Amino acid sequence: MIKKSPAGRSERRHQIPVEEIKTWGDFQRVVADYPNWAFRGHGDAEWPLYSSLSRYLQNYKIHTDNWADQEERIVRIFKRKAHLYLDQVPNEQDAFQWLALMQHHGAPTRLLDFTWSPFVAAFSALERASKDAAIWAVFVPAMWRKDHEIRFPDETIASANLHLREPGAYERFFLRNTVPFVKSGEPFVMNRRLIAQSGTFVVPGVLDQPIDQILASYPESRSPVAKFVLRTSAMRDEAMRALYIMNVTNSTLFPDLDGLARSTAYELEYHWGYNPKEPRRQYEE
Repeated sequence: MIKKSPAGRSERRHQIPVEEIKTWGDFQRVVADYPNWAFRGHGDAEWPLYSSLSRYLQNYKIHTDNWADQEERIVRIFKRKAHLYLDQVPNEQDAFQWLALMQHHGAPTRLLDFTWSPFVAAFSALERASKDAAIWAVFVPAMWRKDHEIRFPDETIASANLHLREPGAYERFFLRNTVPFVKSGEPFVMNRRLIAQSGTFVVPGVLDQPIDQILASYPESRSPVAKFVLRTSAMRDEAMRALYIMNVTNSTLFPDLDGLARSTAYELEYHWGYNPKEPRRQYEE
């Protein structure tokens, strides 16, 4: 399908591949074909790749004319007050560091949490899933092509030269929500959770389109976005047990007291001496 981008160029939109996965073994085989991809787990296969900020603005019907001002406002409020709770305050000009800090503590931001580990993504997708879950995969090199130009109304910049870490980049390229593009990366100073989860962020240039839709128009020979639908009822028990043995748990992915507390939930499903989902007496005979 050919469409016009807001920047005026014609683009061919990829058909996003969707693969159904029913067993843990199938999942391991499939993800082996996705090196240099980043992954994100969703507990509901129907959820698109919107940021928490996008969902909030749309769900509560904030007029699009006000999106940039309201986004800037919550960042400014957070910056002015966060020092009361921080031992070390980020540089005021380091917008990426501030956004990552806000994301870490539950604020709505345009950052989406991804991981370099498909197994961490599988844990996020299946841990509390009660219906079909999903893992989205994005091809990170597609966001950094030297020959991929991002055309803004008043300038054109090579994708490889657009970095969220650069002072002013957030305000100049992202905040105004004019051109659909996607970037990835981590702030220079990483927190414990980001390290433990092999985490990275994927960041859209606009808030009214999901990331999968934006990436589907990128000039790649292969779709730079893919979706794996996990049949939860068929594979969750096997997958969660395998991840537990691999030490992929809330206590390792969230290395703090909150993570330890959250990790006790799966202990209700696991015991080294018997299967808690089966009658106990067969193990005692």
